[in-house]
Amino acid sequence: MYKKLYSPLFIAWSLLMAAIVCEIAGTSFMAVAARNGGYLGYVWMAAALALSYYLLSLALRAISVGIAYAVWEGLGLIGLTAVSVWLFGETLVPQEIVGLGLALLGLVCVTMGESDEQEAAA
Repeated sequence: MYKKLYSPLFIAWSLLMAAIVCEIAGTSFMAVAARNGGYLGYVWMAAALALSYYLLSLALRAISVGIAYAVWEGLGLIGLTAVSVWLFGETLVPQEIVGLGLALLGLVCVTMGESDEQEAAA
């Protein structure tokens, strides 16, 4: 059980999730800096986005680049949208909600395809 929990694939997916969180944080800092002025927000943005790319690159050791990038961008988009609604008070129209749902559905399909490829290779 211990070996299965900390498999390279599990660690890669954990790094990818951390990269997504950093992407959302960095882009949120960018929005704050752009709206409120000052350079400190841009410094935090650059640091968070650099860390996000670094963690993404580590995740690519076990996850194919197309899958990792699609999940990174897709979940980043969905997470950033949630942050924009929650922190910045932005609103979504029904078309945007449907689009986000379709993006999430697409991510599930892409990720399930990755699992099938790994099972076929084993």
